[in-house]
Amino acid sequence: MSPRIAGVRENRYQPAWWLRNAHAQTLWGRFVRRIPRVPTTRECLRTPDGDNLELHHLAAPSGAPRVLLLHGLEGSRDSHYVGGLLAQAQRRGWGATLLVFRGCGPEPNLARRFYHSGETEDLAFAFETLRARWSRAPWLLAGVSLGGNVLLNWLGTRQRGGSPVRAAAAVSVPFDLEAGARYISRGFARVYDRSFVRSLRRKARQKLSRYPGLYDRQALERARTIYAFDDAVTAPVHGFRDARDYYERSSSITVLERIRIPTLLLSAADDPFLPVDVLARVARIATTSPALTVEFHEHGGHAGFVGGRWPWRPLYYAEARVFGHFDQAMEGASEKSYD
Repeated sequence: MSPRIAGVRENRYQPAWWLRNAHAQTLWGRFVRRIPRVPTTRECLRTPDGDNLELHHLAAPSGAPRVLLLHGLEGSRDSHYVGGLLAQAQRRGWGATLLVFRGCGPEPNLARRFYHSGETEDLAFAFETLRARWSRAPWLLAGVSLGGNVLLNWLGTRQRGGSPVRAAAAVSVPFDLEAGARYISRGFARVYDRSFVRSLRRKARQKLSRYPGLYDRQALERARTIYAFDDAVTAPVHGFRDARDYYERSSSITVLERIRIPTLLLSAADDPFLPVDVLARVARIATTSPALTVEFHEHGGHAGFVGGRWPWRPLYYAEARVFGHFDQAMEGASEKSYD
Protein backbone atom coordinates (compact mmCIF):
# COMPACT_ATOMS: atom_id res chain seq x y z
CA MET A 1 0.00 0.00 0.00
CA SER A 2 1.28 3.46 -0.90
CA PRO A 3 1.88 5.76 2.09
CA ARG A 4 -0.60 8.55 2.68
CA ILE A 5 0.56 12.14 2.28
CA ALA A 6 0.05 14.17 5.42
CA GLY A 7 -2.27 17.13 5.20
CA VAL A 8 -3.82 16.27 1.83
CA ARG A 9 -7.59 15.92 1.65
CA GLU A 10 -8.92 13.08 -0.47
CA ASN A 11 -11.96 13.76 -2.62
CA ARG A 12 -14.60 11.27 -3.67
CA TYR A 13 -12.62 8.86 -5.77
CA GLN A 14 -13.16 5.14 -5.35
CA PRO A 15 -10.69 3.09 -7.42
CA ALA A 16 -12.22 0.29 -9.45
CA TRP A 17 -12.00 -2.91 -7.41
CA TRP A 18 -10.96 -4.69 -10.58
CA LEU A 19 -8.04 -2.28 -11.14
CA ARG A 20 -6.49 -1.84 -7.71
CA ASN A 21 -2.96 -2.34 -9.05
CA ALA A 22 -1.18 0.86 -10.11
CA HIS A 23 0.02 -0.64 -13.38
CA ALA A 24 -3.46 -1.92 -14.23
CA GLN A 25 -4.79 1.61 -13.66
CA THR A 26 -2.02 3.05 -15.83
CA LEU A 27 -2.39 0.61 -18.72
CA TRP A 28 -6.18 0.33 -18.87
CA GLY A 29 -6.65 3.55 -20.82
CA ARG A 30 -4.14 2.65 -23.49
CA PHE A 31 -5.11 -0.96 -24.09
CA VAL A 32 -8.74 -1.37 -23.04
CA ARG A 33 -10.58 1.93 -22.88
CA ARG A 34 -13.10 2.79 -25.55
CA ILE A 35 -12.10 6.37 -26.36
CA PRO A 36 -14.97 8.85 -26.84
CA ARG A 37 -15.37 10.00 -30.43
CA VAL A 38 -15.38 13.78 -30.43
CA PRO A 39 -15.29 15.61 -33.78
CA THR A 40 -12.41 18.03 -34.11
CA THR A 41 -10.79 19.96 -36.94
CA ARG A 42 -7.05 19.92 -37.52
CA GLU A 43 -4.93 23.03 -38.06
CA CYS A 44 -1.23 23.50 -38.75
CA LEU A 45 -0.04 26.67 -37.07
CA ARG A 46 3.20 28.17 -38.40
CA THR A 47 5.63 29.11 -35.62
CA PRO A 48 7.96 32.13 -35.59
CA ASP A 49 10.95 29.83 -36.21
CA GLY A 50 9.37 28.28 -39.31
CA ASP A 51 8.12 25.06 -37.75
CA ASN A 52 4.55 23.74 -37.51
CA LEU A 53 2.34 23.17 -34.50
CA GLU A 54 -0.59 20.81 -34.89
CA LEU A 55 -3.83 21.96 -33.25
CA HIS A 56 -7.12 20.10 -32.96
CA HIS A 57 -10.20 22.26 -32.34
CA LEU A 58 -13.58 21.40 -30.85
CA ALA A 59 -16.10 23.95 -32.12
CA ALA A 60 -18.35 26.02 -29.82
CA PRO A 61 -20.11 29.42 -29.84
CA SER A 62 -17.59 32.25 -29.94
CA GLY A 63 -18.20 33.43 -26.38
CA ALA A 64 -18.30 30.00 -24.76
CA PRO A 65 -15.48 28.95 -22.43
CA ARG A 66 -12.52 27.36 -24.19
CA VAL A 67 -10.17 24.75 -22.84
CA LEU A 68 -6.57 24.40 -24.03
CA LEU A 69 -5.25 20.85 -23.56
CA LEU A 70 -1.66 19.61 -23.34
CA HIS A 71 -0.82 15.92 -23.67
CA GLY A 72 1.93 13.84 -22.08
CA LEU A 73 5.26 12.45 -23.27
CA GLU A 74 4.83 11.02 -26.79
CA GLY A 75 1.08 11.60 -26.58
CA SER A 76 -1.17 12.79 -29.39
CA ARG A 77 -4.77 13.35 -30.46
CA ASP A 78 -5.21 9.59 -30.01
CA SER A 79 -4.29 9.57 -26.31
CA HIS A 80 -7.18 8.14 -24.29
CA TYR A 81 -7.32 11.01 -21.81
CA VAL A 82 -7.44 13.55 -24.65
CA GLY A 83 -10.64 11.97 -25.93
CA GLY A 84 -12.06 11.94 -22.42
CA LEU A 85 -11.26 15.59 -21.75
CA LEU A 86 -12.66 16.66 -25.11
CA ALA A 87 -15.86 14.76 -24.32
CA GLN A 88 -16.21 16.67 -21.05
CA ALA A 89 -15.91 19.96 -22.92
CA GLN A 90 -18.36 18.83 -25.59
CA ARG A 91 -20.92 17.88 -22.92
CA ARG A 92 -20.87 21.44 -21.60
CA GLY A 93 -21.03 23.11 -24.99
CA TRP A 94 -17.54 24.49 -24.47
CA GLY A 95 -14.82 24.83 -27.08
CA ALA A 96 -11.45 23.14 -26.76
CA THR A 97 -8.10 22.98 -28.50
CA LEU A 98 -5.43 20.32 -28.17
CA LEU A 99 -1.89 21.55 -28.70
CA VAL A 100 0.19 18.70 -30.11
CA PHE A 101 3.85 19.11 -29.19
CA ARG A 102 6.41 19.30 -31.99
CA GLY A 103 7.05 15.94 -33.57
CA CYS A 104 4.12 14.21 -31.86
CA GLY A 105 1.87 14.46 -34.90
CA PRO A 106 1.98 12.18 -37.96
CA GLU A 107 4.98 14.04 -39.45
CA PRO A 108 8.41 14.99 -38.01
CA ASN A 109 8.81 18.63 -37.05
CA LEU A 110 11.04 20.81 -39.23
CA ALA A 111 13.18 22.75 -36.76
CA ARG A 112 16.40 21.57 -35.14
CA ARG A 113 14.76 21.20 -31.76
CA PHE A 114 12.13 18.89 -30.25
CA TYR A 115 9.69 19.50 -27.40
CA HIS A 116 10.57 18.96 -23.74
CA SER A 117 9.18 19.24 -20.21
CA GLY A 118 10.31 22.81 -19.61
CA GLU A 119 9.65 24.33 -23.05
CA THR A 120 6.87 26.94 -22.79
CA GLU A 121 7.46 29.05 -25.92
CA ASP A 122 5.10 26.99 -28.07
CA LEU A 123 2.38 27.09 -25.42
CA ALA A 124 2.77 30.86 -25.08
CA PHE A 125 2.62 31.35 -28.85
CA ALA A 126 -0.36 29.05 -29.34
CA PHE A 127 -2.26 30.59 -26.45
CA GLU A 128 -1.78 34.16 -27.64
CA THR A 129 -2.85 33.14 -31.15
CA LEU A 130 -5.98 31.43 -29.87
CA ARG A 131 -6.75 34.18 -27.40
CA ALA A 132 -6.77 36.73 -30.23
CA ARG A 133 -9.01 34.46 -32.28
CA TRP A 134 -11.55 33.87 -29.47
CA SER A 135 -11.16 37.18 -27.67
CA ARG A 136 -14.48 36.96 -25.79
CA ALA A 137 -13.92 33.47 -24.41
CA PRO A 138 -12.88 32.75 -20.83
CA TRP A 139 -9.95 30.30 -20.88
CA LEU A 140 -9.20 27.16 -18.90
CA LEU A 141 -6.08 25.01 -19.31
CA ALA A 142 -5.39 21.36 -18.56
CA GLY A 143 -2.18 19.34 -18.88
CA VAL A 144 -1.48 15.66 -18.32
CA SER A 145 1.92 14.26 -17.27
CA LEU A 146 4.64 16.10 -19.25
CA GLY A 147 1.96 18.49 -20.50
CA GLY A 148 1.08 19.24 -16.89
CA ASN A 149 4.71 20.07 -16.13
CA VAL A 150 4.84 22.42 -19.14
CA LEU A 151 1.58 24.04 -18.04
CA LEU A 152 2.77 24.62 -14.47
CA ASN A 153 6.04 26.11 -15.70
CA TRP A 154 4.09 28.48 -17.94
CA LEU A 155 1.70 29.46 -15.15
CA GLY A 156 4.57 30.05 -12.75
CA THR A 157 6.68 32.16 -15.08
CA ARG A 158 4.33 33.88 -17.54
CA GLN A 159 0.86 34.36 -15.99
CA ARG A 160 0.24 37.18 -13.53
CA GLY A 161 -2.64 39.43 -12.54
CA GLY A 162 -5.18 40.21 -15.24
CA SER A 163 -4.69 36.90 -17.02
CA PRO A 164 -7.62 35.68 -19.14
CA VAL A 165 -7.07 32.18 -17.71
CA ARG A 166 -9.81 31.44 -15.18
CA ALA A 167 -8.39 28.13 -13.91
CA ALA A 168 -5.97 25.34 -14.68
CA ALA A 169 -5.56 21.66 -13.85
CA ALA A 170 -2.53 19.36 -14.01
CA VAL A 171 -2.86 15.58 -13.78
CA SER A 172 -0.11 13.08 -12.89
CA VAL A 173 2.66 15.66 -13.20
CA PRO A 174 6.35 14.61 -12.85
CA PHE A 175 7.04 17.62 -10.62
CA ASP A 176 10.69 16.60 -10.04
CA LEU A 177 12.00 15.42 -13.41
CA GLU A 178 15.19 13.80 -12.18
CA ALA A 179 13.38 11.88 -9.43
CA GLY A 180 10.84 10.72 -11.99
CA ALA A 181 13.42 9.72 -14.60
CA ARG A 182 15.30 7.61 -12.07
CA TYR A 183 12.15 6.07 -10.58
CA ILE A 184 10.70 4.95 -13.92
CA SER A 185 13.88 3.01 -14.72
CA ARG A 186 13.28 0.54 -11.85
CA GLY A 187 11.18 -2.58 -11.49
CA PHE A 188 8.13 -3.07 -13.70
CA ALA A 189 8.14 0.66 -14.54
CA ARG A 190 11.04 -0.07 -16.87
CA VAL A 191 8.38 -1.24 -19.35
CA TYR A 192 7.19 2.35 -19.70
CA ASP A 193 10.74 3.70 -19.74
CA ARG A 194 11.79 1.45 -22.60
CA SER A 195 8.62 2.14 -24.58
CA PHE A 196 9.21 5.89 -24.38
CA VAL A 197 12.87 5.53 -25.31
CA ARG A 198 12.08 3.41 -28.37
CA SER A 199 9.71 6.08 -29.66
CA LEU A 200 12.04 8.96 -28.83
CA ARG A 201 15.08 7.25 -30.32
CA ARG A 202 13.21 6.67 -33.59
CA LYS A 203 12.44 10.38 -33.87
CA ALA A 204 15.98 11.31 -32.87
CA ARG A 205 17.42 9.21 -35.70
CA GLN A 206 15.13 10.99 -38.17
CA LYS A 207 16.30 14.33 -36.79
CA LEU A 208 19.95 13.39 -37.32
CA SER A 209 19.26 12.58 -40.94
CA ARG A 210 18.01 16.16 -41.38
CA TYR A 211 20.62 17.78 -39.11
CA PRO A 212 23.82 15.68 -39.09
CA GLY A 213 26.01 16.29 -36.06
CA LEU A 214 23.21 17.77 -33.95
CA TYR A 215 24.18 15.32 -31.19
CA ASP A 216 26.31 12.22 -30.69
CA ARG A 217 24.76 9.29 -32.57
CA GLN A 218 26.65 6.73 -30.51
CA ALA A 219 25.36 8.25 -27.27
CA LEU A 220 21.86 8.12 -28.73
CA GLU A 221 22.18 4.43 -29.61
CA ARG A 222 23.54 3.63 -26.13
CA ALA A 223 20.58 5.32 -24.42
CA ARG A 224 18.31 2.74 -22.80
CA THR A 225 16.56 4.98 -20.27
CA ILE A 226 14.80 8.34 -20.30
CA TYR A 227 17.66 9.74 -18.22
CA ALA A 228 20.27 8.56 -20.74
CA PHE A 229 18.22 9.85 -23.67
CA ASP A 230 17.83 13.27 -22.07
CA ASP A 231 21.56 13.34 -21.39
CA ALA A 232 22.42 12.36 -24.98
CA VAL A 233 19.76 14.30 -26.91
CA THR A 234 17.36 16.58 -25.02
CA ALA A 235 20.05 18.45 -23.11
CA PRO A 236 22.50 19.26 -25.95
CA VAL A 237 19.75 20.10 -28.45
CA HIS A 238 18.07 22.58 -26.13
CA GLY A 239 21.09 24.27 -24.58
CA PHE A 240 21.42 22.42 -21.26
CA ARG A 241 24.75 21.18 -19.93
CA ASP A 242 23.44 17.67 -19.29
CA ALA A 243 20.34 15.81 -18.12
CA ARG A 244 20.71 17.02 -14.56
CA ASP A 245 20.87 20.65 -15.66
CA TYR A 246 17.79 20.12 -17.85
CA TYR A 247 15.88 18.54 -14.97
CA GLU A 248 16.86 21.22 -12.47
CA ARG A 249 15.81 24.06 -14.78
CA SER A 250 12.63 22.42 -16.08
CA SER A 251 11.04 20.78 -13.02
CA SER A 252 7.76 22.50 -12.20
CA ILE A 253 8.23 21.98 -8.46
CA THR A 254 10.57 24.99 -8.53
CA VAL A 255 7.83 27.40 -9.72
CA LEU A 256 4.72 26.15 -7.92
CA GLU A 257 4.78 28.87 -5.28
CA ARG A 258 4.69 31.55 -8.01
CA ILE A 259 1.41 30.34 -9.55
CA ARG A 260 -1.46 32.80 -9.12
CA ILE A 261 -4.13 31.12 -11.28
CA PRO A 262 -6.49 28.72 -9.37
CA THR A 263 -4.86 25.39 -10.20
CA LEU A 264 -5.81 21.81 -9.37
CA LEU A 265 -2.97 19.32 -8.88
CA LEU A 266 -4.32 15.77 -9.18
CA SER A 267 -1.97 12.80 -8.68
CA ALA A 268 -1.79 9.33 -7.15
CA ALA A 269 0.65 8.15 -4.50
CA ASP A 270 1.08 4.89 -6.42
CA ASP A 271 2.01 6.62 -9.70
CA PRO A 272 4.71 4.34 -11.20
CA PHE A 273 6.32 7.37 -12.86
CA LEU A 274 7.14 9.29 -9.67
CA PRO A 275 8.24 8.50 -6.09
CA VAL A 276 5.66 9.42 -3.47
CA ASP A 277 8.07 11.61 -1.50
CA VAL A 278 7.92 14.14 -4.35
CA LEU A 279 4.18 14.50 -3.81
CA ALA A 280 4.82 15.11 -0.12
CA ARG A 281 7.15 17.98 -1.06
CA VAL A 282 4.54 19.40 -3.42
CA ALA A 283 1.90 19.21 -0.70
CA ARG A 284 4.12 21.19 1.67
CA ILE A 285 4.72 23.89 -0.96
CA ALA A 286 0.99 24.10 -1.67
CA THR A 287 0.21 24.98 1.94
CA THR A 288 1.80 28.38 1.28
CA SER A 289 -0.19 29.10 -1.89
CA PRO A 290 -3.96 29.77 -1.92
CA ALA A 291 -3.95 29.28 -5.71
CA LEU A 292 -3.10 25.58 -5.48
CA THR A 293 -5.67 22.87 -4.77
CA VAL A 294 -3.82 19.64 -4.05
CA GLU A 295 -5.66 16.36 -4.47
CA PHE A 296 -3.44 13.32 -4.10
CA HIS A 297 -5.06 9.89 -3.86
CA GLU A 298 -3.64 6.67 -2.55
CA HIS A 299 -4.47 4.84 -5.79
CA GLY A 300 -4.94 5.83 -9.42
CA GLY A 301 -1.67 5.00 -11.17
CA HIS A 302 -0.40 7.36 -13.85
CA ALA A 303 -3.21 9.26 -15.61
CA GLY A 304 -5.50 6.38 -14.67
CA PHE A 305 -8.03 7.14 -11.93
CA VAL A 306 -10.44 4.52 -13.24
CA GLY A 307 -13.51 3.85 -11.12
CA GLY A 308 -16.89 2.22 -11.48
CA ARG A 309 -18.56 -0.91 -10.16
CA TRP A 310 -18.11 -3.01 -13.27
CA PRO A 311 -15.42 -3.35 -15.96
CA TRP A 312 -17.98 -2.82 -18.72
CA ARG A 313 -19.10 0.50 -17.17
CA PRO A 314 -15.91 2.25 -16.08
CA LEU A 315 -15.83 5.80 -14.79
CA TYR A 316 -12.92 8.17 -15.42
CA TYR A 317 -12.51 10.32 -12.35
CA ALA A 318 -9.62 12.55 -13.43
CA GLU A 319 -11.43 14.03 -16.42
CA ALA A 320 -14.62 14.63 -14.43
CA ARG A 321 -12.63 16.17 -11.56
CA VAL A 322 -10.71 18.51 -13.86
CA PHE A 323 -13.94 19.82 -15.34
CA GLY A 324 -15.56 20.01 -11.93
CA HIS A 325 -12.72 22.35 -11.01
CA PHE A 326 -13.40 24.32 -14.18
CA ASP A 327 -17.15 24.43 -13.42
CA GLN A 328 -16.37 26.02 -10.07
CA ALA A 329 -14.17 28.61 -11.75
CA MET A 330 -16.96 29.48 -14.17
CA GLU A 331 -19.69 29.77 -11.54
CA GLY A 332 -21.18 33.23 -11.61
CA ALA A 333 -20.04 33.91 -15.18
CA SER A 334 -22.62 35.92 -17.05
CA GLU A 335 -24.69 34.09 -19.65
CA LYS A 336 -24.35 37.23 -21.72
CA SER A 337 -20.87 36.09 -22.69
CA TYR A 338 -22.42 33.48 -24.97
CA ASP A 339 -23.67 34.17 -28.49
